[in-house]
Amino acid sequence: MTLRFIGTTSDDGDCPTLYDIEGTDEVLVQGERETDPEHLAQLRDVKESETFVRVPRSLLTRYAPRSDAPELQPFASISHLFSDFKHTAWRLETRRGYASDRNSTKWQRFLAGEDIAQDPDNAWRENVRAQTAKGKRFERVRFVDEPPTQGQEFLLASAPGNVAAGEDIRNLTRAQAQELRLSDYDFWLFDSKILVRFAFDDEDTTLGVYVTEDPAEVLAACQARDAAWHHAVRTEEFARRVRSTV
Repeated sequence: MTLRFIGTTSDDGDCPTLYDIEGTDEVLVQGERETDPEHLAQLRDVKESETFVRVPRSLLTRYAPRSDAPELQPFASISHLFSDFKHTAWRLETRRGYASDRNSTKWQRFLAGEDIAQDPDNAWRENVRAQTAKGKRFERVRFVDEPPTQGQEFLLASAPGNVAAGEDIRNLTRAQAQELRLSDYDFWLFDSKILVRFAFDDEDTTLGVYVTEDPAEVLAACQARDAAWHHAVRTEEFARRVRSTV
């Protein structure tokens, strides 16, 4: 089962840390093992397989989920959010590639060396134009490896069409993202209130999404958004940097 980084109060990147165990209602806690004999002697009903760790109260009050784990649902179930949101729709893309891209006709044109930056509007870009005309914002940050994967090169090549429609797309190297201890899972965040986390299989196919308004989870996503947005580079500039290293 996949572990999802929730948050940490450590400044050094070691511990303590909380992780969500995807597909379950359990949370994994990383911390210093409890070794005080007096404390261990007072613990009740301890199984041989159990261990105990210490974490600061602030970690739990800040990041521990306060509601039941959401159920996996089809991506189509959230389609209304892309027009119903009031202010911002913000996306974090962390994967090295997406099956939906590789299965598109645009992918074959990309492999053939065609310019895929200025395709005619599709339903997605038409909606972006309609929503941004109302003053709403579509924003996203994409992690990029060094050197970029083929899937990331595809996204860099196709991004200008979405930017022209009104999206603000920025890029961040994976090394920077790791230094910032950013979330390593894909999500949409609507109006800093509704968090939509993606679930993928090993072939980068979207299995569905988890939708939550849990305050702790939304807070963690907002913090990841703010850090990523501060350090990310606009697509046009980032693409120039990539081309200069090829």
